[in-house]
Amino acid sequence: MNGSGHLPVLVEEVMDYLDIKREGIYVDCTLGLGGHALEIVKRNPKASLIGFDIDEMSLLKAEEKLNPFADRVKLYHSDFRYIPDLKIEFSNIRGILLDLGISSFQLDSPERGFSFNQDGPLDMRMDLRNKITAYKIINKYSEHKLAQIFREYGELRQAKRLSKEIVSRRKSEKIETTTQLRRIVEGICGWRPQRGKIHPAAKVFQALRIEINQELKSLSGFLERITQIIPKKAHITAISFHSLEDRIIKHTFAHLAATNNSHPFLKILTKKPVIPSQEEIAINFRSRSAKLRAAERI
Repeated sequence: MNGSGHLPVLVEEVMDYLDIKREGIYVDCTLGLGGHALEIVKRNPKASLIGFDIDEMSLLKAEEKLNPFADRVKLYHSDFRYIPDLKIEFSNIRGILLDLGISSFQLDSPERGFSFNQDGPLDMRMDLRNKITAYKIINKYSEHKLAQIFREYGELRQAKRLSKEIVSRRKSEKIETTTQLRRIVEGICGWRPQRGKIHPAAKVFQALRIEINQELKSLSGFLERITQIIPKKAHITAISFHSLEDRIIKHTFAHLAATNNSHPFLKILTKKPVIPSQEEIAINFRSRSAKLRAAERI
């Protein structure tokens, strides 16, 4: 564990699939606290790194961590989806990393409202410039829209009942905190702690986070665009933490690697997603749902 208490997932696997021994530029599209980025610049003195994150607080912490390598690092407070539009020496890129998980720093900051295990305001914004918060969605969205979000982004079976209960409750009292929402979810879903069973609030909070931060928007389009402008032999490594993102990555990679295309762009390096070892999960329980997929530009 590093000094921040944050553990990047699948570190050795990421380094292997990015093939970080090569000289050139590596792009960390979702920098977080900079755990993977730090390993790249530490292990390869000929590597330069460009990092992006929409969470300014995380970016500042990553900048501090990467400061000893500042001459080889450039950081941007930006959504990674804009990368293809930037003036970057794409011909010098050797690796692209997407780590789509929420960081421990975000989860462990109650004031950010990402965790149902800690009492805090219903916020969940990665970019604090965003005007949409979980509070606004829970207290303003229609019953139909709430049900749609819970069903599509959280894959929650009780989506319709939960949205109806939320709309009913907010008529008499605003739903303002993570604890309030968690209790409503537990009541509707009849939650009883069971070993190995996912708390239904995890699905609800995931759905809200995806809606607020538009986490699935243009993910496939970004992968297609970046693949077409990076050079041959460049590697793309993507880590997802829920089935919706993994499905998009899997299908986009498959489309770009399809041999029936007139010119396939990718060679898939991972026939099946790479998952953490039991040893890693024992050290870092939050890594348990991580899935890594990798491909090489051809």
